[in-house]
Amino acid sequence: MRRIFLPARGGAVARTHLVLLPGAYQAPEDVLKADFPGALRQREIDADLSCVDVEPESLTDRGVLRRLRDEIVGPSRALGYAEIWLVGISLGGRLALDYLSSYPQAVDGICLLAPYVGNRIVAGEIARAGGLAAWLPGELAPDDDERRIWAFIKALPESPLRVYLGFGREDRFAESQALMAAALPPAACTIIDGAHDWGTWRRLWEVFLESGEV
Repeated sequence: MRRIFLPARGGAVARTHLVLLPGAYQAPEDVLKADFPGALRQREIDADLSCVDVEPESLTDRGVLRRLRDEIVGPSRALGYAEIWLVGISLGGRLALDYLSSYPQAVDGICLLAPYVGNRIVAGEIARAGGLAAWLPGELAPDDDERRIWAFIKALPESPLRVYLGFGREDRFAESQALMAAALPPAACTIIDGAHDWGTWRRLWEVFLESGEV
Protein backbone atom coordinates (compact mmCIF):
# COMPACT_ATOMS: atom_id res chain seq x y z
CA MET A 1 0.00 0.00 0.00
CA ARG A 2 1.38 3.40 -0.93
CA ARG A 3 1.44 5.80 1.94
CA ILE A 4 3.01 9.04 3.02
CA PHE A 5 4.60 8.63 6.45
CA LEU A 6 5.11 11.74 8.57
CA PRO A 7 6.99 11.05 11.82
CA ALA A 8 6.56 13.27 14.85
CA ARG A 9 10.31 13.23 15.39
CA GLY A 10 13.23 11.73 13.59
CA GLY A 11 14.91 8.55 14.73
CA ALA A 12 12.29 7.40 17.22
CA VAL A 13 8.85 5.83 17.25
CA ALA A 14 6.19 8.19 18.62
CA ARG A 15 3.75 7.15 21.32
CA THR A 16 0.84 6.94 18.86
CA HIS A 17 0.41 6.00 15.22
CA LEU A 18 -2.49 7.64 13.38
CA VAL A 19 -3.36 5.72 10.20
CA LEU A 20 -5.48 7.97 7.99
CA LEU A 21 -7.70 6.53 5.25
CA PRO A 22 -9.00 9.19 2.82
CA GLY A 23 -12.28 8.96 0.94
CA ALA A 24 -13.06 7.84 -2.60
CA TYR A 25 -10.88 9.37 -5.32
CA GLN A 26 -8.75 11.08 -2.67
CA ALA A 27 -5.03 10.58 -2.24
CA PRO A 28 -2.59 11.18 0.62
CA GLU A 29 -1.56 14.37 -1.13
CA ASP A 30 -5.10 15.73 -0.59
CA VAL A 31 -4.66 15.22 3.16
CA LEU A 32 -1.42 17.18 3.01
CA LYS A 33 -3.07 19.93 0.96
CA ALA A 34 -5.75 20.30 3.65
CA ASP A 35 -2.86 20.58 6.14
CA PHE A 36 -3.98 17.81 8.46
CA PRO A 37 -0.31 17.23 9.40
CA GLY A 38 0.10 20.91 10.23
CA ALA A 39 -2.82 20.83 12.65
CA LEU A 40 -1.26 17.79 14.32
CA ARG A 41 2.21 19.33 14.65
CA GLN A 42 0.85 22.69 15.80
CA ARG A 43 -0.48 20.94 18.90
CA GLU A 44 2.82 19.12 19.50
CA ILE A 45 1.09 15.75 19.79
CA ASP A 46 3.48 12.80 19.97
CA ALA A 47 1.96 10.90 17.07
CA ASP A 48 3.31 9.62 13.77
CA LEU A 49 0.91 10.03 10.85
CA SER A 50 0.48 7.65 7.91
CA CYS A 51 -1.72 8.83 5.04
CA VAL A 52 -2.68 5.69 3.11
CA ASP A 53 -3.54 5.61 -0.58
CA VAL A 54 -6.60 3.39 -1.00
CA GLU A 55 -7.47 2.76 -4.64
CA PRO A 56 -11.23 3.15 -5.31
CA GLU A 57 -11.66 -0.35 -6.75
CA SER A 58 -10.15 -1.89 -3.61
CA LEU A 59 -13.01 -0.56 -1.51
CA THR A 60 -15.20 -3.34 -2.88
CA ASP A 61 -12.46 -5.95 -2.45
CA ARG A 62 -12.06 -7.39 1.04
CA GLY A 63 -8.45 -8.15 0.16
CA VAL A 64 -7.70 -4.53 1.06
CA LEU A 65 -8.51 -5.37 4.69
CA ARG A 66 -5.81 -8.02 4.76
CA ARG A 67 -3.34 -5.65 3.11
CA LEU A 68 -4.12 -2.96 5.67
CA ARG A 69 -3.52 -5.53 8.42
CA ASP A 70 -0.36 -7.03 6.93
CA GLU A 71 1.28 -3.90 5.52
CA ILE A 72 0.24 -1.13 7.91
CA VAL A 73 -1.40 -2.10 11.21
CA GLY A 74 0.50 -5.30 11.97
CA PRO A 75 3.98 -3.83 11.38
CA SER A 76 2.99 -0.75 13.39
CA ARG A 77 2.11 -2.91 16.38
CA ALA A 78 5.43 -4.72 16.03
CA LEU A 79 7.29 -1.38 16.12
CA GLY A 80 6.01 -0.81 19.65
CA TYR A 81 3.51 2.03 19.37
CA ALA A 82 1.58 2.43 22.63
CA GLU A 83 -1.58 3.20 20.64
CA ILE A 84 -2.75 2.85 17.05
CA TRP A 85 -5.75 4.78 15.73
CA LEU A 86 -7.56 4.44 12.42
CA VAL A 87 -8.75 7.77 11.04
CA GLY A 88 -11.34 7.44 8.27
CA ILE A 89 -12.72 10.25 6.12
CA SER A 90 -15.96 9.68 4.18
CA LEU A 91 -15.62 6.30 2.41
CA GLY A 92 -12.36 5.82 4.31
CA GLY A 93 -14.52 5.82 7.45
CA ARG A 94 -16.52 2.93 6.07
CA LEU A 95 -13.30 1.10 5.30
CA ALA A 96 -12.11 1.67 8.89
CA LEU A 97 -15.39 0.28 10.25
CA ASP A 98 -15.23 -2.65 7.84
CA TYR A 99 -11.68 -3.38 8.97
CA LEU A 100 -12.57 -3.32 12.66
CA SER A 101 -15.67 -5.44 12.18
CA SER A 102 -13.26 -8.07 10.83
CA TYR A 103 -10.33 -7.41 13.21
CA PRO A 104 -11.97 -5.87 16.31
CA GLN A 105 -8.85 -6.01 18.52
CA ALA A 106 -6.47 -4.60 15.92
CA VAL A 107 -6.29 -0.98 17.08
CA ASP A 108 -6.98 1.14 20.14
CA GLY A 109 -9.21 3.82 18.66
CA ILE A 110 -11.13 4.94 15.61
CA CYS A 111 -11.72 8.52 14.48
CA LEU A 112 -14.51 8.88 11.92
CA LEU A 113 -14.80 12.16 10.04
CA ALA A 114 -18.06 12.36 8.09
CA PRO A 115 -18.11 8.60 7.46
CA TYR A 116 -20.12 7.03 4.69
CA VAL A 117 -21.73 4.33 6.81
CA GLY A 118 -23.72 2.54 4.12
CA ASN A 119 -26.74 2.71 1.84
CA ARG A 120 -30.06 4.26 2.82
CA ILE A 121 -31.87 0.91 2.73
CA VAL A 122 -30.27 -0.43 5.91
CA ALA A 123 -30.20 3.02 7.53
CA GLY A 124 -33.95 3.30 6.89
CA GLU A 125 -34.48 -0.14 8.38
CA ILE A 126 -32.64 0.97 11.54
CA ALA A 127 -34.58 4.23 11.74
CA ARG A 128 -37.91 2.41 11.43
CA ALA A 129 -36.85 0.06 14.24
CA GLY A 130 -36.38 3.07 16.51
CA GLY A 131 -32.59 3.28 16.34
CA LEU A 132 -29.63 0.98 16.72
CA ALA A 133 -30.47 -0.09 20.27
CA ALA A 134 -33.79 -1.57 19.09
CA TRP A 135 -32.60 -2.81 15.69
CA LEU A 136 -31.91 -6.53 15.35
CA PRO A 137 -29.61 -7.41 12.43
CA GLY A 138 -30.68 -11.06 12.38
CA GLU A 139 -28.52 -13.78 10.92
CA LEU A 140 -25.98 -12.18 8.61
CA ALA A 141 -25.09 -13.55 5.21
CA PRO A 142 -21.32 -13.74 4.57
CA ASP A 143 -21.53 -11.03 1.91
CA ASP A 144 -23.88 -8.70 3.84
CA ASP A 145 -21.26 -6.04 4.54
CA GLU A 146 -23.86 -3.34 5.24
CA ARG A 147 -25.54 -5.12 8.16
CA ARG A 148 -22.25 -6.50 9.46
CA ILE A 149 -20.85 -2.97 9.75
CA TRP A 150 -24.01 -1.66 11.39
CA ALA A 151 -24.01 -4.61 13.81
CA PHE A 152 -20.44 -3.66 14.73
CA ILE A 153 -21.51 -0.05 15.30
CA LYS A 154 -24.40 -1.25 17.47
CA ALA A 155 -21.92 -3.09 19.71
CA LEU A 156 -19.47 -0.17 20.03
CA PRO A 157 -20.83 1.16 23.36
CA GLU A 158 -19.83 -2.14 25.02
CA SER A 159 -16.44 -2.26 23.27
CA PRO A 160 -13.12 -1.12 24.81
CA LEU A 161 -12.38 0.58 21.49
CA ARG A 162 -12.22 4.37 21.84
CA VAL A 163 -14.39 6.14 19.29
CA TYR A 164 -14.68 9.68 17.96
CA LEU A 165 -17.34 10.65 15.41
CA GLY A 166 -17.61 14.04 13.76
CA PHE A 167 -19.75 15.32 10.89
CA GLY A 168 -21.41 18.44 9.52
CA ARG A 169 -25.12 19.15 9.87
CA GLU A 170 -25.39 19.70 6.12
CA ASP A 171 -23.45 16.55 5.22
CA ARG A 172 -25.27 14.54 2.58
CA PHE A 173 -24.92 11.44 4.77
CA ALA A 174 -25.97 13.21 7.98
CA GLU A 175 -29.07 11.04 8.54
CA SER A 176 -27.03 7.85 8.71
CA GLN A 177 -24.31 9.55 10.74
CA ALA A 178 -26.94 10.76 13.23
CA LEU A 179 -28.13 7.16 13.71
CA MET A 180 -24.59 6.24 14.65
CA ALA A 181 -24.19 9.28 16.92
CA ALA A 182 -27.37 8.38 18.82
CA ALA A 183 -25.81 5.03 19.77
CA LEU A 184 -22.58 6.58 21.11
CA PRO A 185 -21.85 8.59 24.26
CA PRO A 186 -22.45 12.32 23.57
CA ALA A 187 -18.84 13.11 24.48
CA ALA A 188 -17.67 10.91 21.59
CA CYS A 189 -19.53 12.95 18.95
CA THR A 190 -19.08 16.38 17.43
CA ILE A 191 -21.63 17.91 15.05
CA ILE A 192 -20.82 21.27 13.49
CA ASP A 193 -22.18 23.46 10.71
CA GLY A 194 -20.75 22.25 7.44
CA ALA A 195 -21.14 19.96 4.45
CA HIS A 196 -19.26 16.95 3.07
CA ASP A 197 -16.06 18.80 2.24
CA TRP A 198 -12.45 19.31 3.28
CA GLY A 199 -13.14 22.53 5.19
CA THR A 200 -15.59 20.76 7.49
CA TRP A 201 -13.35 17.71 7.86
CA ARG A 202 -10.35 19.90 8.76
CA ARG A 203 -12.34 21.63 11.54
CA LEU A 204 -13.51 18.27 12.88
CA TRP A 205 -9.92 17.00 12.80
CA GLU A 206 -8.90 19.94 14.98
CA VAL A 207 -11.68 19.17 17.46
CA PHE A 208 -10.49 15.57 17.64
CA LEU A 209 -6.88 16.61 18.20
CA GLU A 210 -7.94 18.95 20.99
CA SER A 211 -10.12 16.32 22.69
CA GLY A 212 -7.17 14.77 24.52
CA GLU A 213 -7.80 11.33 22.99
CA VAL A 214 -4.31 11.21 21.45
